Formats: sequence, structure tokens, C-alpha cells
Amino acid sequence: MSWATSDRRARLPADWPRIRFRVLVRDGHRCTAKDQYGDRCIEPATDVDHIRPGDDHREVNLQSLCGWHHRVKSSREGAAAKAARRRRNDRRFRRTEEHPGLR
Repeated sequence: MSWATSDRRARLPADWPRIRFRVLVRDGHRCTAKDQYGDRCIEPATDVDHIRPGDDHREVNLQSLCGWHHRVKSSREGAAAKAARRRRNDRRFRRTEEHPGLR
């Protein structure tokens, strides 16, 4: 999904630019993502991301990320949501009886 087809931007609060700036300043304009060794990414932060997906725009739920880490995190969240939808759909159409040809 891209910004062109998303309603996400419309759901941001009116003071989003101010909130975004405060989060970037708080995080030193550096990406807060850490690698497997616990070392922080050295790239400059270009995006402010919601830690827990949804519309909780409080600063404790926001983090500064570089574009690459933001794309990776968003892809992972999108794949998890798609898998959850698939599992729900599979449960809806699960057969409760054995197929007659398998008896």
C-alpha cells in the first residue's frame, strides 16, 4: 500500500509536524533501530514511526527511523497482518467433515 491509496495521512493529528519534529530532536535525528548486537544504526533519521501500529500518536509510541529501517519494519508488519487475515479466512472455510472421496 502506498500513501496514494492510504488514509493514514488523514488520520494523523493536526499538529503532526510539531510532534514529528520533537521526536526527531529527542532521538538526535538518528535512526533508533538496533542491529543484532545492540548497536544503533548510524544513518540519519528521516521518518517517525509508530512503535505499535495504530493511531496512538503519543511520543512514547513514536521512534525515529532511517528510510531503510522504516520500510523493513512496515513490510514485516504488513506481512504479519496479511498472514493473520489468511489464518482467519482459512478458519472460516475449514471443513468440519471429511471429504466423501477420502472414505
